[in-house]
Amino acid sequence: MSRGVFVTGTDTGVGKTLAACALLHALAARGVRAVPMKPIAAGAALRDGRWVNEDTLALLEAAGMEASDAGRVTPVLLREPMAPHLAAEREGRRIVLAEVLAAFRALASAADFVVCEGVGGFRVPLDENMDSVDLARGIGLPVVLVVGLRLGCLNHALLTAGAVEAANLRLAGWIANAIDPRMAVPDENVAALRQRLRAPLLGRLPYSPAPDARELARHLDVSALL
Repeated sequence: MSRGVFVTGTDTGVGKTLAACALLHALAARGVRAVPMKPIAAGAALRDGRWVNEDTLALLEAAGMEASDAGRVTPVLLREPMAPHLAAEREGRRIVLAEVLAAFRALASAADFVVCEGVGGFRVPLDENMDSVDLARGIGLPVVLVVGLRLGCLNHALLTAGAVEAANLRLAGWIANAIDPRMAVPDENVAALRQRLRAPLLGRLPYSPAPDARELARHLDVSALL
């Protein structure tokens, strides 16, 4: 079995990519040869004549890889920033899970560890019969949950953890990411989750209007993932 983690979040916009980049830096600091994967990305921009996803580029930079590796890291790139099944439908495409899993196996064969970032939250539709739970199951890696610290995060985190367990996947750890600097009693919310989530807290990422993943890696302890 490949070593790695599947990074999911309590919702869209909670900092999955930032956390995944910080994980890549933290693993590299431990001497682990880690590669990123963002198998499905919705939202692309033209750069040097090619369609690229900004999150994919951030992951590649964190791993010390070239932009030319974007197609290997993100085999399904959809242009519009919306739910992937809707973006695929508007392009007349269909997401084929077997092709995504083949791309994952190819990446995993050349690395010690894969940091695979999911799309949106944990249960995002990919077509009328499949959602991102099927993607996580197919990849088969333990899950790291990114909790965006804001009002409502307790409910979202516990529901997502329950969905991970129901999918027969192991929750390997969670990361608390401070996305709302005005959030009331963040320490108490983190304490409540530490009591209720059956997985270690890998670290707390402090709020920054311009976060640096390399710097934030110092706030993570990845020993539980190795």
